[in-house]
Amino acid sequence: MNQQQLLRLLEEVADGHRAPAEAAVRLGSFGSAAVIGATGQAEARVDHQRAMRCGFPEVVFAEGKTPEQVGLIAQEILQASDVVIATRATSAHHQAVVAYESDARWFEAARLIAVDRRETRPADGHIVVASAGTSDIPIAEEAAICAELMGSRVTRLYDVGVAGLHRLLDEAETLRSARAVIAVAGMEGALPSVIAGIVGIPVVAVPTSIGYGASFGGVSALLSMLNSCAGGISVVNIDNGFGAAVVATRINRPAWERGQR
Repeated sequence: MNQQQLLRLLEEVADGHRAPAEAAVRLGSFGSAAVIGATGQAEARVDHQRAMRCGFPEVVFAEGKTPEQVGLIAQEILQASDVVIATRATSAHHQAVVAYESDARWFEAARLIAVDRRETRPADGHIVVASAGTSDIPIAEEAAICAELMGSRVTRLYDVGVAGLHRLLDEAETLRSARAVIAVAGMEGALPSVIAGIVGIPVVAVPTSIGYGASFGGVSALLSMLNSCAGGISVVNIDNGFGAAVVATRINRPAWERGQR
């Protein structure tokens, strides 16, 4: 249940179209639900009230889970929601989800599975997702697709790294038009610092594991971003496009949607 569904339920009670006791039962039924696996044991517990509290349903981290587990969890989430995302997924995970939900889409580069049954998807505000290099695109795509599914309008700017600074400067107006920028970079990880120096909006920095030996699997880029002298940068973990999408979406969403006045 999301905030809009909760508001509709409360309005039905206020209008006398639904009994308070019935509404209480409905609210109680969407607390958490156990997902029973092949062992007959509860192998996961789905938080059905995540959307109501946080604005978007629980997202499945598929890595380390069997295809069957991911399929069952996705099926359970869709009992109370019309959208589900599974990150770090494989084609085997996708096939398992399709066995339960035939409309599941597979984004191979982003390693992402999505089911979206909303009649209209919100596309509010504006987020720019910028990647330093073409090799960073899979992580950038994870961020971009997640942000779109979470309700943001997204512009992609790929291969605009600092080795050719003019490529980024040519897009300065596009960057300034956004409410937040997700900057994805491996190697030396300089892109977020440069962007934060030319725009006055929050920059969410994503270090990637792209690079030669001394990049230490993305640690070098991570440390560069954490040590940036430019203000306004928030850094997420290595290759965490999903995490960047959540931060940027919460910046992008209007205050009233976050339950604020």
